[in-house]
Amino acid sequence: MKYWLVKSEPESYSFAQFQKDKTTAWTGVRNYTARINLRAMAKGDEVFVYHSVSEKAIVGMATVLKTAYPDPTVEPDEKAEWFCVDLKAGKAFPKPVRLEAVKAHRMLKDMLLVKQSRLSVAPVTEKEAAELRKLGGL
Repeated sequence: MKYWLVKSEPESYSFAQFQKDKTTAWTGVRNYTARINLRAMAKGDEVFVYHSVSEKAIVGMATVLKTAYPDPTVEPDEKAEWFCVDLKAGKAFPKPVRLEAVKAHRMLKDMLLVKQSRLSVAPVTEKEAAELRKLGGL
């Protein structure tokens, strides 16, 4: 099993809405590195959901339901092949893990969330995943 972090602006698609929907296609990713990461996801992988912009916190968990397939939101004039995955919403963190806490934590300060802050889909190590779940109260 691998671990991932995906970002969403809560004003556009919040984790609370994701939980109401139960599942979603994670569409709209338009970054080549993020695309590679989406294509590397496997069914059953754990995913941390991060609210970017206003909250800047990891707020919950999800699971990969379906591996990468062509993103249906691609515009006809887009030249690149873009992909999405289907995710199943999991539990919300009782204690959201704020970006400041990640940056200050000795085990988490080198996460791609910190080092490549604009990357919308990033791998998470097994040790980072365990620490994030602990900090989040799961």
